[in-house]
Amino acid sequence: MGDPRWAHRRSRLWRFSDQIGVGKSQQKETRLRSREIASACPPSLPFLPTPPRRRGRPETEQPHREGEEQRNRERKMSSAFSGDETAPFFGFLGAAAALVFSCMGAAYGTAKSGVGVASMGVMRPELVMKSIVPVVMAGVLGIYGLIIAVIISTGINPKAKPYYLFDGYAHLSSGLACGLAGLAAGMAIGIVGDAGVRANAQQPKLFVGMILILIFAEALALYGLIVGIILSSRAGQSRAD
Repeated sequence: MGDPRWAHRRSRLWRFSDQIGVGKSQQKETRLRSREIASACPPSLPFLPTPPRRRGRPETEQPHREGEEQRNRERKMSSAFSGDETAPFFGFLGAAAALVFSCMGAAYGTAKSGVGVASMGVMRPELVMKSIVPVVMAGVLGIYGLIIAVIISTGINPKAKPYYLFDGYAHLSSGLACGLAGLAAGMAIGIVGDAGVRANAQQPKLFVGMILILIFAEALALYGLIVGIILSSRAGQSRAD
């Protein structure tokens, strides 16, 4: 008969192999049934498996979305800025030119006159305060440029009002007129002040003549200031509202 333990193990192995065979046959049957059902049913039924969707936006929607984003950016830019985009460059350049050139003239006039006053004060210290007039008149030139620069910078506001190239050119010409006139006046005041205070130390009767020359030199910068204000007021009149 043999060992009963081996017989028992043999019977267990036979049962396990029978179960495996039955399981495989059942799996084959279920697969065949699912294929028959899938081929018989229409594809629109909800219980049929659908192919997975790709993550992200479809390729057909991407150009449409990109076009919408570009239009939104253009709308934001148009709402934030109106007029010519390069026009403010000329306007700000005019404001800078007015202040820079006027201050250059004021600096030259102050330095040139100050050198004459210092050299004269060594021999005649009592005439220093009387000869300080050219320095004061040269310093006023910087104020003219400051006024025009403030007027121009406050007139540049594309969000509130359209700013075109005509306005930019008007502000540029205004700044150049005031700035270059101030530069010329500063050079004249500096040269006249240097020579005038030295001559006044030797001949006091020359004081009135020196003051008149300085006044007419200062008038040059005043002409530039007046023309600059008129030109800056022309900005904003290029197109009728």
